[in-house]
Amino acid sequence: MKTMKLEIVTPHGLIYEGDVAQVTLPGKEGEFGVLPEHASLVSLLDAGVIAVEIGNKKEMNVAINGGYVKVDENKVSCIVDGAVALSDEDGELSQRIEEAKELLKKAETSSTAIATAVGKVESVVKLH
Repeated sequence: MKTMKLEIVTPHGLIYEGDVAQVTLPGKEGEFGVLPEHASLVSLLDAGVIAVEIGNKKEMNVAINGGYVKVDENKVSCIVDGAVALSDEDGELSQRIEEAKELLKKAETSSTAIATAVGKVESVVKLH
């Protein structure tokens, strides 16, 4: 399976860096997916959830409150204002869900985008 590098960076540091099979991003004009060898582009990101498929059916979600993405054939770089990784690796998923909801509610975007993103964050709880 082909992979690409993904990095998600905030002003406070690196949130995620690694090889991924696919990433779905909350663009200003709507969600879009990126696979390895995607055409290069730069886009604005809206408040929402970045869905990452790492491989072997393993997924990770990261709530963001907006930013930019630069896509190259083998690398996706997300520079965001704020982010919360929604994983249960350390047993603190419920705390991270609450942090993500607060982050999204403070985003300066449409209430519809925020409601959609909060709904996606809440669906992470149902998956775990």
